[in-house]
Amino acid sequence: MDTETQPTERDRSSRSSDSEHRSDTEGPEERSRSAFAGRITDWVPGGRITVTLMTLLLFLLLLSTFVLQPFQIPSGSMERGLRIGDRVLVNKLAYRFGDRPQRGDIVVFDGTGLFGHGDYIKRVVGVGGDHVVCCDREGRVRVNGQSVDESAFLYPGDRPSTVRFDVVVPDGTLFVLGDHRANSSDSRDHLGSPGGGMVPVDEVIGRADWIVWPFDHATHLDRPDAYARVPDADTDTGRPAKVADGPAADAHRPEYSEHAEGADG
Repeated sequence: MDTETQPTERDRSSRSSDSEHRSDTEGPEERSRSAFAGRITDWVPGGRITVTLMTLLLFLLLLSTFVLQPFQIPSGSMERGLRIGDRVLVNKLAYRFGDRPQRGDIVVFDGTGLFGHGDYIKRVVGVGGDHVVCCDREGRVRVNGQSVDESAFLYPGDRPSTVRFDVVVPDGTLFVLGDHRANSSDSRDHLGSPGGGMVPVDEVIGRADWIVWPFDHATHLDRPDAYARVPDADTDTGRPAKVADGPAADAHRPEYSEHAEGADG
């Protein structure tokens, strides 16, 4: 008989004892986990369905608070791209890791104390240090000496501006305009107000990246190429901001309020 390959009675009893010991320790742990989950579903009205819905709502709340937030467009100030009733998704992480708003971005910002009460949505035309002028001989906005062709996104029939301005954007702020220039209350209308119509970067909620509703108008909002050739600001030639005066400036100031509203739900 080959005693090396045959298990002894002691070996068999030892393995049996070990197996029983493992099953005794593992069983209660597994039962305790399922019992805990069962107690939650039993305690909550609706059981597992309610728990699943609550988890989903918590996830959506965290997503809306820290990552993406829907906003509804309440006015025509950003037509033709953004229409009244459109819902956009705002990327709240776009400028949270060192990146800064760039010319051409569509941003949502808190306009309280700047433009009025509530959140506003506009296009960035100038960033900190930029010299923004309206207008050149062809009626175009000029940034850092470079004329910008905005015809691809301006509302049809609108001029880049009926108000003349010559401003240097302070560091940490933005000069913003609506795409529907004849129907937008923006930086031009607040040049003489505290802050000079500039939007602090710290008040920017995020960048509008997508139109998600209605479905037939859903699209990704790309940064236009119109600002790609604008050179960086020459801080050595910065000048104080000038405010447009006269009847033309006063006539442009509308008496309506327009802002981006947070979507319900």
